[in-house]
Amino acid sequence: MKINRLLEITILLMSRGTVTARELADRFGVSTRTIYRDIDVLSVAGVPVYTCKGSNGGIHLMEGYSLNKTIVNEHEADSLVLALKTLQATRYPELSATLDKLGALFKRSVQNDWVRVDFSPWGSAPNDDNKFMNIKMAILNKKVISFDYLSSLGEKTARTVEPLQLIYKGQAWYLLGWCRSREDHRLFRISRIKKLALTQESFRPRSVQSWSGTDTPASVPQIIRTVLRFRPEIMHRVYDDYDEEMIKRNADGTCDVELILPEDEWVYGYILSFGSYVEVMSPHSLRERIIERLESALMNYRGSHSEK
Repeated sequence: MKINRLLEITILLMSRGTVTARELADRFGVSTRTIYRDIDVLSVAGVPVYTCKGSNGGIHLMEGYSLNKTIVNEHEADSLVLALKTLQATRYPELSATLDKLGALFKRSVQNDWVRVDFSPWGSAPNDDNKFMNIKMAILNKKVISFDYLSSLGEKTARTVEPLQLIYKGQAWYLLGWCRSREDHRLFRISRIKKLALTQESFRPRSVQSWSGTDTPASVPQIIRTVLRFRPEIMHRVYDDYDEEMIKRNADGTCDVELILPEDEWVYGYILSFGSYVEVMSPHSLRERIIERLESALMNYRGSHSEK
């Protein structure tokens, strides 16, 4: 939409200072004529934008300009609030102040109002001891970091890493960086990073594109497609958890739900929380893991009972 392009143009000018019409045209896949028309629209709307010719020319914003309601109306502000609150739900810090400013801009509260997003079942707490923000600053300042890392099996190793990106994946925050001990790109779950230390050693960033992302480490859950069959006694909870169009009723009163889920301990616990009222129909590997956990639980109970 045109309004989205106008908003992005304004944000780009605010962050970069000067942008050429050709750069903007290439970015949005439009002609430079369209870009100049957009600039005229922004100017009419009250945005202090101007152009300069010459080798150092381009499109500029008046110094000190800040975004206001000439660009974003209240309906669009609601969309921004939803996006920010969704990011805030991932436990990304520093967003409360941003939401407060947005609320002040539109003369109403957006902090506790119409939307609340909560990913707590899958979430992690990445900012213990301010490590999230320290990693962020290390990435921006291109500084090497060191830390102890706990694997999914609880094994602790010392790592020295050139941090490249913060990634939200599989309902948790990860750090993508060049691990010097492994001499390769690695993903580190931030909640498993301990004793983080920032160094004063600078590094030249390696291309993230050289990391294919296909060698997903064990710490990142594999995404699987599964079919769960529920008995009639638990239908109230099925309708609480899933949209009606996802529920396929069977002739015997049971129902099937096809889902795409991250295969990890949370999923195993979630399925087991339905007790005997659910059965994993596929995939076979997930079915076997649930059986293993049921057998292990049964052994625990039988073992504790025999000791008394």
